[in-house]
Amino acid sequence: MSDDLFIFAGEVSGDLHGEKLLKELYAVYPDLKIRGVGGPKMRAVGMECIMPMEEFQVMGFTDILSSLPKLIKQFKIIKKDILTHPPKGVVTIDYPGFNLRLANALRQKNSPAKRIHYICPTVWAWGKRRIPKMESSLDRLLTILPFEPDLFSKHQVDATYVGHPLIARINGHQYDPSWNQAYGVENEQQILSIYPGSRKKELLRNLPLQIKVAKQIQKGHPDLLIAISCSDEKFLPILEKEAGDLLIIRQKHSYELMRASHLAIATSGTVTLELALHQIPTVVTFAINPLDVFLAQHIFRINLPHYALPNILYHGELFPELFGPNLTEDALYKKGNDFMLSEYKRLECIEGCKRLKNQLGKQDASKEAARAILESI
Repeated sequence: MSDDLFIFAGEVSGDLHGEKLLKELYAVYPDLKIRGVGGPKMRAVGMECIMPMEEFQVMGFTDILSSLPKLIKQFKIIKKDILTHPPKGVVTIDYPGFNLRLANALRQKNSPAKRIHYICPTVWAWGKRRIPKMESSLDRLLTILPFEPDLFSKHQVDATYVGHPLIARINGHQYDPSWNQAYGVENEQQILSIYPGSRKKELLRNLPLQIKVAKQIQKGHPDLLIAISCSDEKFLPILEKEAGDLLIIRQKHSYELMRASHLAIATSGTVTLELALHQIPTVVTFAINPLDVFLAQHIFRINLPHYALPNILYHGELFPELFGPNLTEDALYKKGNDFMLSEYKRLECIEGCKRLKNQLGKQDASKEAARAILESI
C-alpha cells in the first residue's frame, strides 16, 4: 500500500513547521501514512524517516558549494524512493533550492503524486524568473506571507496564504510567570537580550560582536541586565565560553525572555519576526564572509531595500539592520543605544510592531496548511 504523504524538511525551521503540520494532519486522520525526511521534532510526532534532517543542514553559498556532492547523492536517494513508492502527495517545506528541483524532477518523471510546497521561496528577493518554473512544477503553493499569492498566476498554480506559523505559536504559548526566579532575575529588571542564532556558524560569526556591543551599552546604563538566549542545548558550551559571567537563558524560556526584554540584539532569521510580534525594539545583525557578500550581490544579484523579515513585511525599517560590511562595532552600538536614549524611537518601533501583527492576521497556518494538503490528495 502506498503512503498518503511524503514530507520533506531540510532545516531546523522546517522541522518546527513540520512538527505542527504533522500534528494537525494526524488530528484529522490518525491513521494517515506519512514518511519522509525530518528532524527530531517530526520524528517525535511519529513520522517514518528515511533520512534525518540533520544530514541536510548547510548555511551560506560557500557551505552549499562544499556540500554539493553529498546533497546530489541525497537528492537521488529521495527521488528514487518517491518514484518507487509513490505517495498521494509530496509536501516539501521551505528549503527551496533542493525542494523545487525535487518537484520538477518528479514532474519530469510523471509522478502521480500531488506536488505541494509549504512556505514560498523568496522569489521577491531572488528574482521573479523562478516563478514560471514553480508554476510548472507545483500543484499547490502554501505561503506564509500575505503578499506572496499575488506574485503567481492563479491559472498556473493554486497559491494560498495560510497565515504565518508564528501567530498560532505565540498565541498558544503558555508563559511561565515565575521563569525569572530560576535565573535570579528581578521582576522589574530592564533586560538587553541577545539572540545569536540557531546555527553554529552564524552564532560564532555574530555572538562575539553582539556581546562586546551589549557590554558597551550596559556601561551607559548600569542597571541594564544582559541575557543571552540559547536556541539549542548543544550550543551551551560555545555560549558559556563567549559569555563569561553573562546570564544564559534556556530555549524553553525564549519567549519569556522576549516578553521581558527592553531591547534586543538578534541575528537575522525567524527570531526577528518573533521579537517583532512580541513588540520588542531590536537591532538585527548578520555577519557573513566577504565571499558570500560578493556572491549575493554580483552572482545571485540579491539587492533588496531590506533583508530582515520584519522590515520586508513592514515595507520599511521597523528594526535597524546591519548586514555584512555594514555590521561594525560603532554602527551596532549607535543603533542599539538609540533605543535606550530615545523613548520616541522605542514607541515608534513598538507601534510599528503592532501594525505588522495586524497585517499578518489571525489564521492558524498549520491548521490551514493541513486542510489544504488533505483537500489536494
